[in-house]
Amino acid sequence: MSEQQDMHPRLAVLALVMQKIVIQSVWGLTRLGVADHLADGPRTVEDLARRTGADPDALARTLACAAAYGVFTRRPDGRYALSPMADHLRAGHPESVRDLVLMNGEEMMWRPYGQILHTLRTGEPAFDAAFGTSFFAYLDEHPDLAAVFQGGMTDMTIRMAGLMVDRLDLSAHSRIADIGGGEGHLLAEILGRHPNATGVLMERPTALEGAATLFKERALGDRVTLVTGDFFAEVPAGCDAYVLKHVLHDWNDGDATRILRRVREAIGDDRDARVYIVEHVLGPDRPRDLGTVLDVDMMVLCGGRERSAAQWRDLAEAGGFELVREPAPGQWSVVACRPR
Repeated sequence: MSEQQDMHPRLAVLALVMQKIVIQSVWGLTRLGVADHLADGPRTVEDLARRTGADPDALARTLACAAAYGVFTRRPDGRYALSPMADHLRAGHPESVRDLVLMNGEEMMWRPYGQILHTLRTGEPAFDAAFGTSFFAYLDEHPDLAAVFQGGMTDMTIRMAGLMVDRLDLSAHSRIADIGGGEGHLLAEILGRHPNATGVLMERPTALEGAATLFKERALGDRVTLVTGDFFAEVPAGCDAYVLKHVLHDWNDGDATRILRRVREAIGDDRDARVYIVEHVLGPDRPRDLGTVLDVDMMVLCGGRERSAAQWRDLAEAGGFELVREPAPGQWSVVACRPR
């Protein structure tokens, strides 16, 4: 049992709602780059304060809070060191989650929860009530925050690209489109595994800048076409496989159906073409499933949702597809679809 489960229920509830303090403390320390400054060994609070431009007293108290939850370690001599958790906050760590932490701690990610009653009463995204515009429109208006968001998404994709490609059976396909594929890390992994295939990456212009650099570094530039556009209006034609990773969960059923219909139009008469949707598939009776947490986040931020296998089946059919097989519940499931 977890420590929280061992508590008296009253204390467990209080401990749960106080997590916001720990979360934002870790975010602030990550923004200051504390983990990077500890990469070569323990340091005193005073030394860290000088290096990060922080107030020594405020830094000491915030570090103590984070250390109480295993993020950073306080030595008997008072110096702070990396813990296994803090090590993953370093920018240079091969499995760093720094950019994901920075993304999730931004105001755009937590302020909407102050308006969650709006969502509970109307079913509409609290983000719109908090900021007066939609989530993705806000990113368009704030390129600095769009870069933070893209960094978080890229961070996650880099760590999981290999696993995702393991689960994608793309051996029969020759031209593969990654729709909303960020800076192209998943498509680069796919093309690395399938040397005879070519690819199309459709994304926002800012993400495509990073993608062009990546494909050049991977010597894939001559095998990839970069396309910017609106997937509600049109999706590139001429591909026999379409990958949508963590795209459709951003949208309600109506909007997600519109995206799938654009893909169906792009496929045309090719009955052998396939669509591969990489998403969290909710399972039955899994109360601690991370997907139930992400489902609320999608609802509050952008009106999207995580979906069960049955909901994915219904969505696929509404978009002009049918499931190839029943997707397994889990965080990195593949919902494979074929044209109806």
